[in-house]
Amino acid sequence: MALNLAADPTLGIFVAGTASQFFVMLLLCAFVYVMIMRTRAGMPVPPIRKIPGLEAVDEAIGRATEMGRPVLFSPGISGITQPATFAAWAFLGHVAKLCARYDTRLIHVDRDYLVHAICEELIRQAYLEAGRPDAFNSDDVRYLTGSQFGYAAGYLGIMQRERPAANIMVGYFFAESMLFAEGGANIGAIQIAGTTNTVQLPFFLAACDYTLLGEEIYAAGAYLSKEPNLIGTVVGQDWGRIATFLLMLVGCVLANVAAAQATWLKDLLLKK
Repeated sequence: MALNLAADPTLGIFVAGTASQFFVMLLLCAFVYVMIMRTRAGMPVPPIRKIPGLEAVDEAIGRATEMGRPVLFSPGISGITQPATFAAWAFLGHVAKLCARYDTRLIHVDRDYLVHAICEELIRQAYLEAGRPDAFNSDDVRYLTGSQFGYAAGYLGIMQRERPAANIMVGYFFAESMLFAEGGANIGAIQIAGTTNTVQLPFFLAACDYTLLGEEIYAAGAYLSKEPNLIGTVVGQDWGRIATFLLMLVGCVLANVAAAQATWLKDLLLKK
């Protein structure tokens, strides 16, 4: 949206065209704050709807445990500036903790070296919190290469050699998504995938058992961990979106009513 910097500021302080954005952001922050305070105090808040892909995590890891085969996890190929990577970290923490608890081998594969460093510490911390720091194996947290399709080739090679029973892919994916999903299907792994890249979602939907659609991956951390701050944030954002939609609806109605009244008044004044 182009801003008219030459126009007079709205209310004396806002660049023309940004005042409404500011108040909408204040409204959203207010909803998030109220919901966080309510969850911290143990007060009831609207529940997060059931997401089948997240419900299947325990099943996938349990199957890997029973079969004595590893769990393979990919956080996508984006860097630390991509919001989907942050969502993948929340998901990974829960998966790593379950793997530590069930004594199931977790293989984690990265493309970005900064993401790799953070993921290694996150998995190490999850094993520590589960009371199994001795079970953490840094060799299973692997950095492959910065090349997109070099990473894809390495990931598929690990699939064929290690034969994971569960293939979990949550993050931001590009053209390699179909390769990963088809490779996991070929070895019979339970596959849980999620991405905010809508172009790649059809491939995950076609080849994976469970797919998280778009922003569902952002709710994953709250849904799985039941952390009050995260739950309050997700619920507050949802209520903020509802309120914003209602404001837009009311604005559209009022704008059309005002336009109709203006036409009626114009016709009356021009009537001979």
